[in-house]
Amino acid sequence: MFTTIEKRMEKTLASLKSELATIRTGRANAALLDHVRVSYYGSPVPLSQVGNISVPEARMLIIAPWEKNLLNDIEKAIQSSDLGLNPSNDGEVIRLILPELNEERRKEFVKQVKQVGEKARVSIRNIRRDANDDVKKSEKEDSLSEDEVKRMQDKVQKITDRFIVAVETIIEHKEKDILTV
Repeated sequence: MFTTIEKRMEKTLASLKSELATIRTGRANAALLDHVRVSYYGSPVPLSQVGNISVPEARMLIIAPWEKNLLNDIEKAIQSSDLGLNPSNDGEVIRLILPELNEERRKEFVKQVKQVGEKARVSIRNIRRDANDDVKKSEKEDSLSEDEVKRMQDKVQKITDRFIVAVETIIEHKEKDILTV
């Protein structure tokens, strides 16, 4: 029972990390483009599946498509995304220059990070609630003693506390990345 709780909470942490990777910091990161979809023969596919994304400098991304006829489609997909970046197309590759973040934009990103972190905390608490419900159900079905039920609930709480601390650590690290000039 406890291993399934931990696995579910691990998935929540993995989801948190992948969602935070799409939020800009001062440095370029290929994960920024994870949610950008490009029309490839009529179906939307992730940008990473139609080209190579590299980070040659701290504030630049270069996208080298495997098929040159995709350059315009990639450019349109980036412009229509919520990234707010202007791609430059030289006929071979697409360059994305990430502008310096001003103080106001940094604060918006920190607010966004906190919202994502709160969603992860709520998800972990929901997993805890489900686990405690299972413990109460097994108390009735398996006729567990009150002490055993209390021990199991305490263990669930310790696991929850450990994962909440992990979420806090991840959030603090991302906030520090964003606020570092």
